[in-house]
Parts: sequence; structure tokens; C-alpha cells
Amino acid sequence: MIEIVFNESAAGSLKIGQSYGKGKYRCGVISVFIKKIDGSEPTEEEKEAALQEAKEKDRLAWESAIPIGGNPGDVFCFALALSMGDVSEDKPGEKRKQMLSSFYSIYSEEHAKEIVPGIMDAVKKNLETIRERSVNLEPIRIWYSDQPDELCGMYWFMGQILKMAAHGPVYVVKLPDWEERNSGEIIHRTGWGEIAPAEWGRFVPLQRELSPVFIKECASVWKSLQTENAPLRAMINGKLVSMPANLYDDFILREIEAEEGAFWEARLIGKIFGKYQIGINDVWYSFRIDEMIKTGYLEIVEEAPDKDVPYRRKLKKSS
Repeated sequence: MIEIVFNESAAGSLKIGQSYGKGKYRCGVISVFIKKIDGSEPTEEEKEAALQEAKEKDRLAWESAIPIGGNPGDVFCFALALSMGDVSEDKPGEKRKQMLSSFYSIYSEEHAKEIVPGIMDAVKKNLETIRERSVNLEPIRIWYSDQPDELCGMYWFMGQILKMAAHGPVYVVKLPDWEERNSGEIIHRTGWGEIAPAEWGRFVPLQRELSPVFIKECASVWKSLQTENAPLRAMINGKLVSMPANLYDDFILREIEAEEGAFWEARLIGKIFGKYQIGINDVWYSFRIDEMIKTGYLEIVEEAPDKDVPYRRKLKKSS
């Protein structure tokens, strides 16, 4: 089975999940971090109790896991962040490389130069390998969600399927919007990157096979989105559509208006992440805050420390 994901964290977790729970449980290296509300140091007894609790959770996760089979060579990741930027190219090329470079350069120019070429090379090699394996009619399974990059990745990949000389059955597994645990706890996840290795097998029964008509329709939608080539793409009222760059600005503005005086940009972005959980990368929020600084809505009170990410700065609303 050819497994397709659109997030590096999801790829790593899925590779482990292929065999997670197979055989007798063997406890690996487990670390725990304890932070007490009152700021005091935990006792040795508290440390030991926390460690034993973590080990028990790890054992239960192993024993309840359902290995999905396969091997790491079956997992192919396309971490192209296709919900953002120029998507007019027939295949990911220089424009996508420039967008990803801009994306990763927020951490540092050196980081972007190190990461982006590897992503682009992996995309090219992955597509070649999948085409070769698809000639033998090997099944393809695509893991996606309503998280913008994963959703766009799924639509984009349908177009790649149509370019194949032949292919086997195509399945998709969509991440549920929420889950209810036996404990009554409600779990909400925004993408497959949040799924632990022990959990993948639980979602396999949700897979459904796609018809050729559906594949063509998705590919057609993606072609239209390429023609429109808007700054963003998002799921709106059940449909993947082109959107302007300021789509998510309202979430930022709400939290800025709630601030009194100067505030740390990183903390603001963290609040937006936790409150709205819409699956947008922190870098995009930082890009939009940059625009608010350029237009004069915000001003910089204190720059980020040298060699730190730009959003470690202090800001305030302009007078």
C-alpha cells in the first residue's frame, strides 16, 4: 500500500505506526517534565510517580494499538504548504521553492537553504517512485483533513494521479473533526501531524475508495485554483476555494484588541493557535503581522534578540 501524507510529523508518526503494537511490549527511553504551579521543585517521589505513570500510559498505548502494516518505504510525504502562495506551476518548481524559502527563512536564511532543497528533491523522487509502483496497480491511500495544507495536498495529488500511466485503487482517510473518548473527553485535532503512532490503525476503517469521476473532479477543482492563483486557499462552506491574503486577519485583530499596552508577538500567536485551532502555520500569522506593521497599525517596541525568530519581538498598537 502506497501511503500519502502532507506533513512531516504525520509521515514520521505513520512510519512508526505501521508496526507499533506488534509483538511484546518493550519499554523504550521515557522522559517526563514536571512543572509545579507554585514554582517549587518536585520531590524525588513525585518524579518517580510521574515516570511510572508515563511508562504505564506507554504500555497501554502499545497494547491497544492496531499496527497497519507495511514498511517506512511505503510512506511518501509532500510537505508543500499548498494552501499558501503561488500554485500556478504544473509541477512544484521554482515558484514553490521561493514560497517555501520565504516560509522557512523566518527562522534563518541558513535554515531555509538547508531545508527547502531537500523538500523539493523529496517531492520529485517521491512522485517518480509512486509512478513506477503504480504501474503494478498498487493501492494508494491518502490521509487528509480539513487542515488547509492537507486539503490542498489531497486535491493537488488527484491531478498527479491523472498523469500516471496506470494506477490501482485509490483510497482516502479523512481525519474526523472530533472524537469522543470512553472517558467522555472530546478530542479535536487539526491535522494528521497530531496523531500518535498508536492511533493510526483506529482510523483505517474510515477509508473509502474513490471513483474515477471523483478523482477527475478533484483534479479539475485544483486546476481552477491554479488558474485563480490567489494568495490563500481554504475550505469555506464545504468547498475548497481561493481566498485573499487577509482571510485570517480577523483572528489576529481580535486578540490584538484584547491586549492592553505592549505585548509579545510570540505570545499573541500562541493565543490565536490555542483559541481558534484552524490549522494555520505560525509563520503566516507572522507574515500578516508584518503587514500590519508596514501599514502603521502596529509598531515595534522591542526587536527580537539577534539570531532569534522575528516574532520574538514586542509590539504595540500605534497611537
